[in-house]
Amino acid sequence: QVQLVESGGGLVQAGGSLRLSCAASGSIFSIDAMGWYRQAPGKQRELVAHITSGGSTNYTESVKGRFTISRDNAKNTVYLQMNSLKPEDTAVYYCNVELTSIWYLSADYWGQGTQVTVSS
Repeated sequence: QVQLVESGGGLVQAGGSLRLSCAASGSIFSIDAMGWYRQAPGKQRELVAHITSGGSTNYTESVKGRFTISRDNAKNTVYLQMNSLKPEDTAVYYCNVELTSIWYLSADYWGQGTQVTVSS
């Protein structure tokens, strides 16, 4: 069993900041890539930021320079620091983790989602 627990969402005014966290726990052998996705009402889920096991990152164009993804491998946790938030960043944010379980099975896991609302 693997669990992902997200935290850090909320309501913030435009220009403000939030930090999302996603902690993985359970029968984990190793974690490969970690990422954050978001889904706004009426829209498809989109990749926001991605970080490999080696620390390489990539971002969707609309958040470059404002969002920073990082990970703490000792804590099996991925973070998303969101600065200069805009109303168009409003969405449910989901973490995604690619990992190998202790039974050497590799799979993707999703967090439960956390709401981020940016008011104008």
